[in-house]
Amino acid sequence: MNNKVTIIGVGSVGATIAYTLVASSSVSQIVLIDVNSEKAESEAMDIKQATPFLSPANVYEGDYSDAAGSDIVIITSGVGRKPGQSRIDLAQTNVNIITQIAPEIVKYAPDAIYLMVANPVDVLTYVFEKVSGLPKGQVIGSGTILDTIRLRTRLSELYSINQKQVHAYVLGEHGDSSFVAWSTANIAGIPLKEYSDAMVDTKVLPITPYSREEVEEYVRKSGGKIIAGKGATFYGIAASVANIVNSLYSGVDSVLALSSMLQGEYGISDVCLSIPCVLGRKGIITTLTPTLSPEELSKLQSSAEMLKSVLAKVQY
Repeated sequence: MNNKVTIIGVGSVGATIAYTLVASSSVSQIVLIDVNSEKAESEAMDIKQATPFLSPANVYEGDYSDAAGSDIVIITSGVGRKPGQSRIDLAQTNVNIITQIAPEIVKYAPDAIYLMVANPVDVLTYVFEKVSGLPKGQVIGSGTILDTIRLRTRLSELYSINQKQVHAYVLGEHGDSSFVAWSTANIAGIPLKEYSDAMVDTKVLPITPYSREEVEEYVRKSGGKIIAGKGATFYGIAASVANIVNSLYSGVDSVLALSSMLQGEYGISDVCLSIPCVLGRKGIITTLTPTLSPEELSKLQSSAEMLKSVLAKVQY
C-alpha cells in the first residue's frame, strides 16, 4: 500500500488531521506543506516519532512538488475570523489564499482528490473548483460533516444510544444557514418520530425530553463554545476528515454529508453546499436527494441563495 496524502496548512487543524490519519492506519505517506516550513517540519517529526506505537507511515515536510503522486490533497490553509470582521471580509481573505494555492498544487497533483477544510468551506470549495478547472466530484468540501457528527453526538445523549446507531444529517451551508433534516433522522432505521413508540420498555433507556430548536442551537453554537474555551476546534474536524479519507481508500462506497457543486439537485445549481453524497475511490460518485419536507426544502434553497450572495461579492 502506498496511500499518499498531502496536507496544505499545518496549524492545529492540519496537524491534528495528520496525526489522526496516522493513528487510523489509513495512509503510508503524509506530506505537510505550510508557509512556515519550520513548523511543518517540527509537526512532521513529532508525528513520525509516534509511529512505533501507531502505524507505519512516512510523515515529512515538503513543498508543492512533493505532492506529486498524492491520492488526496487536504487544504486547511486560511485565517480565522477576527473580532469585528465581516463574513465577506473573511471570505475574500481566504479566497485570495486559495487562488494562489490552486494552480501550484494542481500542477503537481492533477489527479488527486481535493478536500477543502478551510473556511468558509462552501465558498472556498466553489472557488477552488472554478479556478482549478477540475471536474465535479474531484473537489470536495468537508461541508456539514462536522455539524452532522455534533448532531449525532447530541441525539445519542438524548436517546441514551450508541452514536453509531444515530443517522441524521445537517444540510446546507457549514454556517448560520445550516439546518437539521429532521424528516430523514432515524435510530437504527427507525424514524426518530417513531422511536419512542417502538420501544417496549421506555424505563430501561429513558429519552431525555428536548426541543428541536434546542438541538439545532447546540449544533450551531458548539464550535463557538469550544473556540471560546480553548481557542480552536480540531478533534471533531480531524475525525471527520479521517473518516472521509478512510472512505475514499476503502473501496466501499459511503454516504456522507459533503459540500459539492450542485447541478440541479433540489432546483439548486452553481453553488457548493452539503447534501448527502455517495463517496467512492474517485471522489463523489453521485449526490442523493432524499425527500425533504417543504420547510426543509425552503431552508436548503435559502442557504444556497445566501452562499450565492457571498460568491457574488468576492473576487477570484
